[in-house]
Amino acid sequence: MTIRKIAALAAATTLGLSLAACGSGDPTDSSSSSGGSDSSSASDTITIGSAAFPENEILAEIYAQGLEAKGVKVEKKLNIGAREVYIKALQNGEIDLVPEYSGNLLTYFDPEATATSSEDVDDALDEALPEGLEVLDASAAEDKDSLNVTSEFAQANNLKTIADLKNVDNLKLGANPEFKTRSYGIPGLEKVYGITGVEFTSLSDGGGPATLKALLDGKVDVADIYSTTPSIVENDLVTLEDPESMIAAQNVLPLISDKKSSDKVEEALDAISAQLTTQDLLDLNGKNQGDDKTAPDVLAKQWLTDKGLI
Repeated sequence: MTIRKIAALAAATTLGLSLAACGSGDPTDSSSSSGGSDSSSASDTITIGSAAFPENEILAEIYAQGLEAKGVKVEKKLNIGAREVYIKALQNGEIDLVPEYSGNLLTYFDPEATATSSEDVDDALDEALPEGLEVLDASAAEDKDSLNVTSEFAQANNLKTIADLKNVDNLKLGANPEFKTRSYGIPGLEKVYGITGVEFTSLSDGGGPATLKALLDGKVDVADIYSTTPSIVENDLVTLEDPESMIAAQNVLPLISDKKSSDKVEEALDAISAQLTTQDLLDLNGKNQGDDKTAPDVLAKQWLTDKGLI
């Protein structure tokens, strides 16, 4: 239990939620909630939110069902929006818990942060979080920028890590425009790994179909694709390891209000984090796509069952 948590618990005189009525379509409005409790203001209920994209909703469902299996009452207010929106809801008490990504969460509260490894990011987060919030154990699962090559290119050039790219002549790399100037992009390749003379191709679809096509067609040798994108598995791509942590860690972890972080809640969420991997996210995201996609709540239940958590 952190010092921040102890102080918050000692000072707390009520655990009631103040839920703002923002209209029937607002996911933070009580009329749009679902979950295992009839009372959204009950002091022993955990209200779980999520960002407005499928992977985060799946994670929120995993947290919700994992907690319910341990006898914790749960409300769900999912698809709230961007970080700026759901952090405000968390601080206002409209929600109590949300799945987060360590590196981006750190830079949200500390824009000048320089930590990149999982351990350093975790340490910095403990200092950067405001009073009333804490993070629980981080999982091994990450959703972040990653450099990918085809399996054929990896085999032909003996590539396992980003450092190995130094041995590739006339290297062609495709990524979002900002990759050209960001610390984890072209400047990082040179500073961290000594890789110079990269031919950069700007691709503005965030590692989507255009980026994948450029890689598969050989127009680029390396592509920046988010690490939990199903196309990595579907096309047998090789994600290059980053031994120097050039790309900041983005481990999935629970961000929770101190007021609701009991031993029972921590134990349930820590057990989930102990088993959640990047491969799990890839599999879950893949099953949540296409015409026959599986709903987040169904995916969550299956994952928890497979891991012996419910």
